[in-house]
Amino acid sequence: MFTVEQLKAAHSKVKSGADFPAYIQEIKLLGVTHYVAYVGDGHIDYHGPNHYAVKVPPKYNPLPIADSPNYESFKDGLAAHQQGQTDFLTFIRMCAQFGIEKWVINIDTMTCTYFDKAGNEVLVEEIPH
Repeated sequence: MFTVEQLKAAHSKVKSGADFPAYIQEIKLLGVTHYVAYVGDGHIDYHGPNHYAVKVPPKYNPLPIADSPNYESFKDGLAAHQQGQTDFLTFIRMCAQFGIEKWVINIDTMTCTYFDKAGNEVLVEEIPH
């Protein structure tokens, strides 16, 4: 099964949103079925078959998350990130500013679902592959 070191190595190749589809393919090959990324401190919970789970520890100091999402501004910032216009930390700060608490990547359905602090779905996107 996958390790924290393997996951960190795969993630280190992501410089912008344009690199994301290749990252998903790489972690899929490692056996990841889904993961939850937390904007507040950057920790990520990766999951595999048979309840296997690995937690990648926080990557940065805690960020305050806006209490309510700003859907349109988030969507615009996400589009810019996916086109390679921003780096990952800029994207994270934008998520916090516009009320995104976490996202869930489902490898089986190839979707990314963004959630606000109340646990509401803000946006569901298909991951290109």
